[in-house]
Amino acid sequence: MKILTGNDLKTGAVTWWTGVGWSLDVNDAADVGEDGAKIIAREEGVQNVFAAYVIDGEKTAAKDGWTVRPAHIKDRIRALGPTVRPDLTLKPSDPEAVNWVI
Repeated sequence: MKILTGNDLKTGAVTWWTGVGWSLDVNDAADVGEDGAKIIAREEGVQNVFAAYVIDGEKTAAKDGWTVRPAHIKDRIRALGPTVRPDLTLKPSDPEAVNWVI
């Protein structure tokens, strides 16, 4: 299975090609087969997405339907979010954030 991922042009959020548009949920990703490059060219041309690329994915049956899982760990992390504990992430609304040493 070949799927497309990229980033939303306005928010930078990780997005997945659904066959008709872009979704924030990797499980909505559609198999693009050999058409990935054409879809990327069209979608980046109309500025719906940037930094899009084709990746290998695996589609497996789940209780609620289907689950799509990127084949490479880098893209799994992109699909699921940061690997750090949420309570340790930088919170820009914290007034002390400027004093943190990272």
